[in-house]
Amino acid sequence: MTRPLIAVAALGGTISMTPGGRIEDGVVPRLTAADLLGELSTDLPTDVRAATLAGVSSASMDYATLARCLAWGSEQVADGATGLVVVQGTDTLEETAYFFELAWPHDDVPVVITGAMRNPSLPSADGPANLLASLTTAADPRSRGALVVFDDDVHAARWVRKSHSSHLEAFSSTPAGPLGLVAEGSVHYFHPPAPRPPALPPAAVSGLVPLLEAGLEDSGELLSLVLAGGARGVVIAAGGVGHVSTGTADVIATADVPIVIATRTGAGPTFRATYGFHGSESSLIRLGATMAGWLDPRKSRVLLHLLLAGGASRARIEAEFRLRGDLDR
Repeated sequence: MTRPLIAVAALGGTISMTPGGRIEDGVVPRLTAADLLGELSTDLPTDVRAATLAGVSSASMDYATLARCLAWGSEQVADGATGLVVVQGTDTLEETAYFFELAWPHDDVPVVITGAMRNPSLPSADGPANLLASLTTAADPRSRGALVVFDDDVHAARWVRKSHSSHLEAFSSTPAGPLGLVAEGSVHYFHPPAPRPPALPPAAVSGLVPLLEAGLEDSGELLSLVLAGGARGVVIAAGGVGHVSTGTADVIATADVPIVIATRTGAGPTFRATYGFHGSESSLIRLGATMAGWLDPRKSRVLLHLLLAGGASRARIEAEFRLRGDLDR
């Protein structure tokens, strides 16, 4: 029986970090893809082809690195790989996962993103187990689209969030829940990954797309500053079901770039037609803002970045957020 071939791209992060010259200096990315795989048993469930494409903390992750990873992964698929595992730091892992959900062009080849909360110098480091579970998931013929495998849970990229700063169970998928889990060397799917909308065409991402959070006594001045500074679009993490202050609503009314409204709550969608006050979701729609639906602010920013990179019109941006953010389409 032919064993599946899984490509592994290492980008850095805690999973690759070891102490420097002095313990007090902390850990830094040092380990390669070969080092990470060497920590696993020689009896892997798959054949593996690995490369170290970067060695950065995920706080410094950028679209150029992700584009290189995407291109390398596609080359491996063309050369026979049946799955891709991307290893990086956890701080921006959910954004990387959604980037691949949007941009990965191979519907029948899963891409699995993973990392670690404990670096290899700590007791009970979780990196090897997460990597092994990711290889297992990438090799399963039922796996599709972009997935995050962490602490034996399998999450859909569309829903997953880093919900704790330091626990091993750092990732959750509120409110949808995990797709499945890995146990005894196999993936147990509770329900299969949902059909994925078409991948967005490749484009070089550039320009400023800030993410602002609404809050108490928000005058709208910060939004005015980023618009004056040349932002190509803005995502606002709004209160509740998509509410901002009257001052911010006044600024949105004058904006000539796309403004996307997501909810800052961590779960639930933005609304469209329940509240009517100035700054409510219905008034923001009348002012030309786009509602993110179920997409959280960070994923909304990734989607807006990629759409702007591809030259999408305002109408196309609205349509894509409806397609990817709403559940009734």
